Amino acid sequence: MSDDFKTILETFPNPFPDRHYEVETICPEFTAVCPKTGQPDFATIVIQYTPDKVNFELKSLKMYLQAFRNQGVFHEAVTNRILEDLVAVTQPRWMKITGQFSARGGIRTNVYVEYVQPGYVHKRDNQ
Repeated sequence: MSDDFKTILETFPNPFPDRHYEVETICPEFTAVCPKTGQPDFATIVIQYTPDKVNFELKSLKMYLQAFRNQGVFHEAVTNRILEDLVAVTQPRWMKITGQFSARGGIRTNVYVEYVQPGYVHKRDNQ
């Protein structure tokens, strides 16, 4: 995989930087390629985050995710890669990526990865 994928991602200033709010973006058309079989993998990628200073721009996110279309990558690797790239670009207070991969051979896979900014207590952790 190219290390340049994250350069596709664009941001804009958080319109409410003093407010703790959560954004959920659902991307139901993610595709990549199984590195073992070469067959396409289909997934819904769910991104949840509490922004700090910036938010990610949706068109650039779409282009970023489409860059994986011909990449041979395991479910766990691509889900973690998306988290790493989005955290590097947006520096959120909290972020969770869920990769909901479609069934192949009767098996579905969900991958959950999470980031918490040092010192930040996520609202769900206080409940």
